[in-house]
Amino acid sequence: MHYADLYRKSIQEKKQFWRNEASKITWSKEPQNILSRENDDHYSWFNDGELNMSYLCLDAHVEKGMGKQTAIIYDSPTTNTIEHITYKQLLSSVSHFAAGLRNLGVGKGNTVIIYMPMIPQAIVAMLACARIGAIHSVVFGGFAPHELAMRIDDAKPKVIISASYGIEFGKKIPYKELVETAVKEAKHKPEFQVYYRREKGFDSLGGRNDIDYTALMKCGTVGPMEVSSTHPLYILYTSGTTGRPKGVVRDTGGYATALRFSMEYFYGAKPGEVFFTASDIGWVVGHSYIVYAPLLYGCTTVLYEGKPVRTPDAGVFGRIIEQHKVNHMFTAPTAIRAIKKEDPTGDLISAYDTSTLKQVFLAGERCDSATYFWLTELLKKPVIDHWWQTESGWPMLGTMVGLEPHDILPGSSGKPVCGYDIYLLDEDGNHVEDEHEGNVAIKLPLPPGCLPSLWKNEIRFKKSYFEKYPGYYLAGDSGYKDADGYFHIMGRIDDVINVSGHRLSTGEMEEIVSSHKSVAECAVIGIADELRGQRPIALVVIKNGVEEPELQLEESIVQLVRDKIGPVAFFKNVAVVKRLPKTRSGKILRKTICHIADGKPWSMPSTIDDPLIMEEVEAVLKSRNLGNAFQ
Repeated sequence: MHYADLYRKSIQEKKQFWRNEASKITWSKEPQNILSRENDDHYSWFNDGELNMSYLCLDAHVEKGMGKQTAIIYDSPTTNTIEHITYKQLLSSVSHFAAGLRNLGVGKGNTVIIYMPMIPQAIVAMLACARIGAIHSVVFGGFAPHELAMRIDDAKPKVIISASYGIEFGKKIPYKELVETAVKEAKHKPEFQVYYRREKGFDSLGGRNDIDYTALMKCGTVGPMEVSSTHPLYILYTSGTTGRPKGVVRDTGGYATALRFSMEYFYGAKPGEVFFTASDIGWVVGHSYIVYAPLLYGCTTVLYEGKPVRTPDAGVFGRIIEQHKVNHMFTAPTAIRAIKKEDPTGDLISAYDTSTLKQVFLAGERCDSATYFWLTELLKKPVIDHWWQTESGWPMLGTMVGLEPHDILPGSSGKPVCGYDIYLLDEDGNHVEDEHEGNVAIKLPLPPGCLPSLWKNEIRFKKSYFEKYPGYYLAGDSGYKDADGYFHIMGRIDDVINVSGHRLSTGEMEEIVSSHKSVAECAVIGIADELRGQRPIALVVIKNGVEEPELQLEESIVQLVRDKIGPVAFFKNVAVVKRLPKTRSGKILRKTICHIADGKPWSMPSTIDDPLIMEEVEAVLKSRNLGNAFQ
């Protein structure tokens, strides 16, 4: 089947197109209302259908005789563990844990926060919530207690599920202590805290509301509960321009339909094949392509606990591909750059047999050409860079390798995926010409699987995505389209930066830096980083009379950000300046500072309050080697 034909049908015959795709999954009640419009910004897919995601991922396969097939390969070099879990075994664990949650009073519509390392029990918890109609919100384990507390107050979970510890570079990170600190800070108090005890005697469950994860497995079993297609499957928080995370809601039926479609047509996978996504379940990539899509489609998913960034671990991807006979691999360019840094020749990977691999998919950030060609030459396999977001839940731009033809253009983000009617608009909402940069916008309705709303925040939902261009979804990225129809995503148009594929708000960091007792005002910007894509730095003006040594000040501010956000921010540099460059109306010229640091062309803004300030800032950045322009 040709891409152009299928794409055209997905745009011109939306209802029939997605009716056909929806028929490929099992519904307890087949939908008749394929697409419904509730108001200008709200569309819903299959809203009269009923189904259960846990059933699709587990029971449906066991009923077809696939119970002995491996569902999860748990590969943990941090604990020297490799475990194969079949679909039948996973179904048993999920149905038992779901019964345990129900025994705690968790039911349809209740929220549950999952704050766990990359272990099978985390996937069991996600699927158990789906089984009983509870709404899970997985929080990335690298986030500090303050970030977890904000999500607790927004989601208001009945239960938090966690574990004794996670492992980072051989060090045990005490999750239980982090959860307790977050609960103490949060205004909302969950009724129960459930902990999976990874090691006997590591921690105590002496709290009044502490529950042993294993004990919940002894409450019998429970079957899948039918829910509406529009019932929220999960909430996943993503950074926003205000600093406070946005709770992206994911529905059930549209998401299931879209994921199944993407596995067949975008990733070119087949049931029974091995899918390895080197990410974390705390991010959307992990939700979609470690957990739900591979299991729904009947694949084997690799759950990897570790970070392949240090020699001799730089060859771990090769080892995983050979040992587990991986067919499809998905990771972020940051991971490949880290491996390349430690093993420039690629010898540690090429020592392994990677012949089972069909292709590698990259996403989460823009892939530079050097990394793309290095990986392509090393593996002798197609490398597909593609683009999507937490809000979409599945690919928006890329190369649909399940279709013919599928020409790959290195350096581009590919062409629109079926269902996405993508445009580039200027500030006034006019379409920009090819080869000219504009804001990425998608004509409504969005296809199935995309966010239907933000969690209990309708005003922010409309303001964030639909206010600027009525009738379009504003993606928040800029880019251009070339004459052959390939899109090139250039970067964010707001204060969200991309650190190792993780979206983080500089606005939130500014709030934290500003709270320091010595800081009068500050600006946090993202500068280019060879390994991580971007990283944050802060420019601060100190209060009059403060004589704190600059190194000591930097250390205390860095620690403050680490305590509030976590190591995921990779916040390491604070530069003291006399003044911040501003417009005459008082707006800090952050984008101009970024261009100076990164060596990009820039001109003195006509609205600047004092042009000499730019020279002062440039001198400080240069003296600290902050930015590619000074290295």
